[in-house]
Amino acid sequence: MLKWVPVITAVTLSITAPAAAQAALGPDAASCRQGAGDPAVLVNVSGFKNRDGNLRVQLYGGNPEDFLAKGKRLRRIDLPVTPAGAMKVCVAVPKSGNYAIAVRHDADGNGKSGWNDGGGFSRNPNISLMSLKPKYHDVVIPVANGVKPIDVVLNYRRGLKIGPVGGN
Repeated sequence: MLKWVPVITAVTLSITAPAAAQAALGPDAASCRQGAGDPAVLVNVSGFKNRDGNLRVQLYGGNPEDFLAKGKRLRRIDLPVTPAGAMKVCVAVPKSGNYAIAVRHDADGNGKSGWNDGGGFSRNPNISLMSLKPKYHDVVIPVANGVKPIDVVLNYRRGLKIGPVGGN
C-alpha cells in the first residue's frame, strides 16, 4: 500500500505591501504626526480637475466676521499640486477652538483667482455662482488637542453651476 505524502513546492510569491499612506504635506506637517499632541487640522483635499498649478489652504479663527475677510486669516499654506491622489495638508492651529478652512486650487498657477480655479471649504457646503461664500456656521469645525482630519472636495465652475468634477 502506497502512502500519500504531500509535497511542498517552493513558490516565489510577489508580495506587494499596501501603498503607504501619504504623509502630511506643508510646513506644519510635524504637527500632524502621531503623538504630536498639539491641535492641528489634517485637510484631505480631493477632486482635482487637473494636476497643474498650486493649492492654497487657509485657516480662519472663531470670529465669523473674519471668515474670508482680507487679512483676517490665521494661517496660509501654498503648495504645488502633487502629480496624483488627494493632498493631505497639515495646518497647525494656535489652540483648541472653532476654525474654518478655505481651499483654492489655482489651476493655472498664476496666483490670481479665475473661472477655471477650484475651491472648497471645511464641511463641504453647497456653493453656487450666486453664493460663492458660504456662511461661517456652515463651515466651522471644532478642533481639540490632537489632529482633526477633515475632507474637502474641490468644486469647479461647470457652465452655470459649481460642483465637484464628477458630481452633480
